[in-house]
Amino acid sequence: MLFGCGAAAVAGADTIAGLSGLGVLGISFAFGLAVVVFAYAIGGVSGCHINPAVTIAMLINGKISPGGAVVYILAQLAGALLGAFALQQILSGQVAGFTAGEWAYGSNGWGTGYQSEYGLKSAFIAETVLTFLFLFVIFGTTSKWGNSTMAGLAIGFTLVLIHLVAIPITGTSVNPARSFGPAVLAGGAALSQLWLFIVAPILGGAVAAAVWRLLEKAD
Repeated sequence: MLFGCGAAAVAGADTIAGLSGLGVLGISFAFGLAVVVFAYAIGGVSGCHINPAVTIAMLINGKISPGGAVVYILAQLAGALLGAFALQQILSGQVAGFTAGEWAYGSNGWGTGYQSEYGLKSAFIAETVLTFLFLFVIFGTTSKWGNSTMAGLAIGFTLVLIHLVAIPITGTSVNPARSFGPAVLAGGAALSQLWLFIVAPILGGAVAAAVWRLLEKAD
């Protein structure tokens, strides 16, 4: 939340006070590198579950208990909200004043006025398919066939690739918690469109879990 959405909201513009902004490439790396860093920082503690779609996919494949999944998801939502609040307070401290506007704080969205103005169908397909691919990489790199020492890098760079494609479409979610935090504080269109960034990533993750279970059984 803080690194990815912060990069988008604070430094994502093409020009910032005469300096070059991060743009799509820079924001993509901010999200991906944040996952790499925390995969190695807390992976050994919690598996680095910072995404409800990941947790639900792991629940489907029996890699986490229902009770554990509930605790993880609550923690993810709380963390996202706290991260969004921290970003809100940073942005509101601009001397010249800050106006949040629609889809503030790196919120996800679609339609007229958002990014490249893709419609609902494109947004739903992108979020579902890209989350499927994200979870497939996670299952693959953390499985008995994967290289666990390189899993954090593979997962993080997959997220970079996903953002390179999806930022113009939806701002890239593939993570309901990442969408939840900014939407709650931004309100308006961001909050009314939040349902897609809950349903589509969970659907994509669930399908990836089912496909991976079939692959494991076929081994």
